[in-house]
Amino acid sequence: MKKATLSRRSFLKLVGGAAAAGATVGAMPVAAKKVGEHFEPYVVPPEEALPGKATWYATTCRMCAAGCGIMVRTINGRAKKIEGNPSYPLNDGKTCARGQAGLQALYNPDRLRNAVKQNGRESRIFEPLHWETALSSLMDKIEAADPANIIFFGGVMADNLYYVTSRWLEAIGAPPPLQYDLHAALEGRATSAKAAKKLFGTMQQPIYDIANADVIFSFGANFVETWMSPVSYSRAYSKFRGQTGGRGYLVQFEPRMSATAATADQWVPIRPGMDGLVALALGKILGGGSFSGMYHNIDIKEIAHASGIELDTLKKMARILANADHPVVVPGGTPAGHSNGYDSYLAIHSLNLILNQLGREGGVYISPNSPAEALEAAPMPNSFADVEALIERMNGGEVEILFVHGANPVFELPQAAAFKEALANVPYIVSFSSFVDETAVQSDLILPDNTYLESWGYQVASSGGDRPAVASQQPIVERMYDTRSTTEVIMALAKEMGGAAAKALPWESEILFMEDMSGSIYGSSLTPYTTKTGKEFWAAFRQHGGWWANKKLSAEPEAVGFKNSPLPVAAPNFDGRAREYPLFLHPYPSVSLSDGRGANLPWLQEAPDPMTTAAWNTWVEMNPQTAHKYGVHDNDVVKIISPNGEIEARVVVYPGIRPDVVAIPVGQGHEDYGRYAQKRGSNPMDLVGTITDPKTGALAWASARVRIERTGRKEKLARLESLHGHGKEELT
Repeated sequence: MKKATLSRRSFLKLVGGAAAAGATVGAMPVAAKKVGEHFEPYVVPPEEALPGKATWYATTCRMCAAGCGIMVRTINGRAKKIEGNPSYPLNDGKTCARGQAGLQALYNPDRLRNAVKQNGRESRIFEPLHWETALSSLMDKIEAADPANIIFFGGVMADNLYYVTSRWLEAIGAPPPLQYDLHAALEGRATSAKAAKKLFGTMQQPIYDIANADVIFSFGANFVETWMSPVSYSRAYSKFRGQTGGRGYLVQFEPRMSATAATADQWVPIRPGMDGLVALALGKILGGGSFSGMYHNIDIKEIAHASGIELDTLKKMARILANADHPVVVPGGTPAGHSNGYDSYLAIHSLNLILNQLGREGGVYISPNSPAEALEAAPMPNSFADVEALIERMNGGEVEILFVHGANPVFELPQAAAFKEALANVPYIVSFSSFVDETAVQSDLILPDNTYLESWGYQVASSGGDRPAVASQQPIVERMYDTRSTTEVIMALAKEMGGAAAKALPWESEILFMEDMSGSIYGSSLTPYTTKTGKEFWAAFRQHGGWWANKKLSAEPEAVGFKNSPLPVAAPNFDGRAREYPLFLHPYPSVSLSDGRGANLPWLQEAPDPMTTAAWNTWVEMNPQTAHKYGVHDNDVVKIISPNGEIEARVVVYPGIRPDVVAIPVGQGHEDYGRYAQKRGSNPMDLVGTITDPKTGALAWASARVRIERTGRKEKLARLESLHGHGKEELT
């Protein structure tokens, strides 16, 4: 590793200076004043500012990977309210509950306020460090390590962070960042992208034009809840329902009635893992046209029996598709949660092909390309198989330094993967978490990142948009505590190392980096606002909350991967024998808590589940027939046992679920992560094994079978409504 070209003291001054630069940019240029009075939050309010006067600033929501545009109301330098940015085309002024709760991430009392080192992993005894000391210690570790053994483990990363981190790692000879988080797995992001690569020749996410469809067949795509870009799809769904020519018709296939299924015209309680086979049966009934060979040897009666769907029902649904003018078939997260997920996606997309809905209004498009080469979106998440390969490397002593950012793998991964145990073989672990979560507790050093309301960044819209768009992220308020942007830390490390690392990241500050990157689209003929100079464009980019094309530019997919030959979809694999474990487990992302990242925010803990009205804990949903069979009732505490582990949860008798399935929301069960998340409920991922889709390496998170055992205890579950439909009795 090349030795430092700067003194350690100069390096640390650079880090502090870069942080300060994010707060004090200097006087507003004259050109910028012509664009707008305010384009950047004040650190020191001007003398003429009136106390109590509200000012709104545009930025980007980072509560999930969608990257919606938001506006934040500030008064006296404090963020007070978050709303959607009405100009940003992805969400058109709307936000979800998680977007509204972003303020609680900023003001959370459990945020780390400075860099800390842990006096022994899992001790939870943290010693505050000056950043000078923390970064000096980190540089010593990096200089002593083999770059090939430095691993950066991230969740689905912001595009600006991925750009900086990947360039730094490449320059020092380290592997590229590994991106994986549970939410991306539950929504099937990687499977969707790999299927698109096969069928359409691109890794860009497909976009489903549900706003202009007249019939939607959704296989587990919960687009009014958490799937992909939920605000964008919810907006489109409202247009689908309010069409001038008549109300659109939705059929939802999934084993549990979700909030999306509850709004559907028809919910089809499909047997877990049968999505692709049902799609093949529908294609067979439709005939397949010139691609009839894809459905060769398909036994419709056999599939009807295996899926739990009546043959007459399948034929009726095929007629609905055939008679529609603009039908679209959407593969969601549920089919991706099985060992046959990839083949199921191909089979589901085959219906869009034979219905001639590729690139047509109300059909399937491809996410638009980035408007500039420099602003490429981060690649799709890695597979669970890639995570298993990392675990193998850790167990083999081939990882010397592990960085973790934006993910909590100790909590999110199945216990059966033994990620936590593998961490014991890693000499040095660095977390960038703003909170002490389960992975941070296993770390030696925590360098807390700023919250997104204190940070710079950008996000290329890659799912749900109908045009190229780049959301702009800027600090809305001054940094509350002595934290540092991870991008800023990586850039400072590169500067300290010199050589190839410094050349890869030549910017003196995050602001200059952002200005440079946004400048790559200055001068585009598609720009929605008029600017005369690069400085004016940089001001407008922040003031408007980003850049987007001034007209729709949806890319039409090319059917390059479809062949007139059979589409085999194997039966799904499950952990556990049916005799010993008679029920299928269906974990699902919480509308509020997502994959657990929202559990530290009381607004989200308090938000009632839309289907059960339950909150603040973990519950298991059981069909009334199943509950009667096991002799359990609402609020009974039961054990749910799989071949991989066991948890306890309170029963919710729920008619909207198959009798052979039990469903548990993901998100609770934290051992750490702050006062609002700790010791609350159970984590259903403890029941999940390590079965994967052999064609993609994706985790088959819906592949566990379970059994139920009574504990004899009864504990009331907090619910907005009582079991009788009014707000009494059951509130706790």
